[in-house]
Parts: sequence; structure tokens; C-alpha cells
Amino acid sequence: MSRYLAKWTVSEKEKAEVSYVGYANLPNQVFRKAVKRGFQFSLMVVGQSGLGKSTLINSLFMTDLYEDCVYSPSPQRMPRTTEIKESTVSVEEGGVRLELTLIDTPGFGDIVDNSQCWRPIVDYIDSKYEKYLNDESRVNRGYTEDYRIHCCLYFIPPNGHGLRQIDIEFMKQLHNKTNIVPVIAKADTFTPEEVVRFKKVVLQDIADNGIKIYQFPDAQLDEEDDAANQKLREAIPFAVVGSNTILEVNQKKVRGRQYPWGVAEVENADHCDFTTLRNMIIRTHMQDLKDITNNVHYENYRCTKLANVSSVTGSATDKIAPSRDPLAQFEVEKKEHEKKMRRMEEEMEDVFEVKVREKLQKLEDIKHDLNRRKEAMTRTIEQLERDLNESKRQFDEDKRQYDIEQQKYMEQVESQMRQQAPAKGKKDDKSAKKKK
Repeated sequence: MSRYLAKWTVSEKEKAEVSYVGYANLPNQVFRKAVKRGFQFSLMVVGQSGLGKSTLINSLFMTDLYEDCVYSPSPQRMPRTTEIKESTVSVEEGGVRLELTLIDTPGFGDIVDNSQCWRPIVDYIDSKYEKYLNDESRVNRGYTEDYRIHCCLYFIPPNGHGLRQIDIEFMKQLHNKTNIVPVIAKADTFTPEEVVRFKKVVLQDIADNGIKIYQFPDAQLDEEDDAANQKLREAIPFAVVGSNTILEVNQKKVRGRQYPWGVAEVENADHCDFTTLRNMIIRTHMQDLKDITNNVHYENYRCTKLANVSSVTGSATDKIAPSRDPLAQFEVEKKEHEKKMRRMEEEMEDVFEVKVREKLQKLEDIKHDLNRRKEAMTRTIEQLERDLNESKRQFDEDKRQYDIEQQKYMEQVESQMRQQAPAKGKKDDKSAKKKK
């Protein structure tokens, strides 16, 4: 009986080993490979200066990604155009390494004329898509670094009136290129009722202008995730408060801002949506942001780019049979590309010639102006010389007249003295005779 049980046990074990294939271990393989390689995420922050962008980023990742700013005098500090500042840091938590790329846009909306201030940002996002497309199109493709912009936090100033025209135009320009997450900055300047009212106004402006912001996915098979996504939908736009100052409230250390009426806690859900925003970006929806960037925005850019290339080479490729040799196709595309480059070179030369002519004309105008000023100064100097000569002539004439008058006066004096001399001699003779 025991021998039979042993045989039966062995057979059941062998049967179990035969039935286990091992593909249930695939998630573990993917997990180990992903953790070993690490993750990449690119976050862009856009908004006017002074809205707390740097403070919020430091608060999100609980590290000093931005150093304390030292403000210089205003004329030196304010840029004339929107700049793009990119910084990459590597953060690690629980053995998981994240290569975080932060893109800041100082100068956005800070000048008087903000027309086309979003153009550098759009060009920057397109350049990242272009680089990724070129890396994918190479013959020897390895691991492609993903520096595409996965999320854009757009900071809305707490004016209480809704979106400004610059806010609307910016989001219209970028809503088909990246995931836009609107954020109400400095929410501690509002009361809770004002925050709710301002959110409704902002959402109404977004809907009226047809702006597409990031939409949370529908979790049809998971009611818990669907409920969490519904809470996130109700929280948009996120009203946040940023601070790295540690304060003590009820014998508990918290990050917040001290006011006469109390403390605005950063990580208190009753005070602001900071924790909701942090959980959405980092803990729950980072991968979804990357997936939408790759499957929607990047694909739209890729299709548009390929369609433009096809339209350029369409006149030549339409004549090519579908079964044409790829090398011949490559030669045709190469010729079209060279033609396009020559055309661009000619356009650049035309632009250069125009600029040279404008510069020469400007120099000629400056030369004419200098000649005109020289002639005016020459005439002035000549007039001064004539006035000086006239003054000298008048002085010489006055001196000559004075000398003549002085000579006449001296002659008169000498004549009078000669006339008075004989009379004095006679008086002396008479006085001498009287004495005798």
C-alpha cells in the first residue's frame, strides 16, 4: 500500500511539473528588466514668474531640484523672449531609479508683447519628437532614449476671473502635442468657496474654447480605479500650494506656509490638491502619461511628418511602381532631399542678401548722416571764423582810432605846456627885480 502511495505521489508531482510551462513568470522578467534599465520621465512647467513653479517641483519630488533663486535688479533679470532651460536629475527610491528631466520656461508671459511667446516651447517639443523619430529610423537601432515631453504643468495665476487670452492660446497650441495638466497656483490666496468657484470658471473656459487637457482613462474592469479617476476628474484644475518650510502643528512636523490665521499645510487634502497632483503624476498615472504621449501625440506628429515628406516627394514617388527596388526608391528620395536642400540654401542666400543690402543701406544712411553733420559743423566753424575775423578787424580799427586820439591829446598837452612856459619865466624875472 505504501509503495502504491509513493508511486502515486511521484506521478502527481511529475504531472504537475509537466503541466507547469513557466510563462506565468513573464511579468517578473519584465519587472526585473525594467528596474534594471530604469525609467525616464520628462516634465515641463510653464507659467509666469512668481507663481511658485520651482517650489512646487521641489515639493513634488521632496528634493532640492531647484536652488534658491538670487534675484538681480529687474532690468537684468527679465528676459526678452521665452527661454527653455532643461535639467536632468537621477532620483532613486526603493531600488527603482528614475531619470527625471525638468523643463522650465523662464520669460513666458513676462513681457509686454506676448504674441507668439509659446513658439519656442512648441519648437522644443517638436524637436524632441524629431529626435526620437530619427533614432527610431536608424538602421542599427538600440535602446532609444525617451526625452519626449510626457506632461506639461500649466500654472494659472489666481486672478479669480478665469483664463486669460495668453492661457487660452498657449493651451490651444500645445493640447495636440503633449498632456496638459492645468494647475491653479498659490491656492492659499483663495477661500475654499472661491477655489470651487474659480475651478468651475476655468473648466468652463476650457470647454468653451475646445481645449483638450489630459483625460484620465476609464477603468471599465476595475470599479476602484474608476472611482479614483472620477475623484481626479473632479479635482481638475488642481489648486496647489508649494512650500519647503517645515513647521510644527499640533506637535507634528508638516510642510506649509505660516499665516496670522494659521498654517496652510501643503500635504493636507483639506487645504489644497497637492497630494492629489503628486499621486496622479508619480504614483498612479505616470505610465499612462507616457503611453498617451507615445500612442497619441507622438503618432500624430509621426503621421504628420511622414505625410509632409510624402507630399514633398509625391511628384516623384507617384510615378514609381509599388514593386520598385528599395535602393531606387532611396535614390529618388535622396534626389528630392537634395533638391529641397538646394532650395533651402537658395532661400537662405536670398535672405542673407536681403540682410546684407539692409545692412549696407543702413551704413549708407549713417554715412550720409555723418556727412550732413560734418557739413553743418564745417559751416558753423566757418561762421565762427568769420565772426572772429570781424571782431579782430573791429578791435584793430578801435585800437587805431584810440591811438590817433591819444596822439592828438598828447600834442595838445605839449602845446599847452610850451605856451605856459614863457609866461612863467616872465613872472620869475619880475619877482627877482622886486627883491633887488
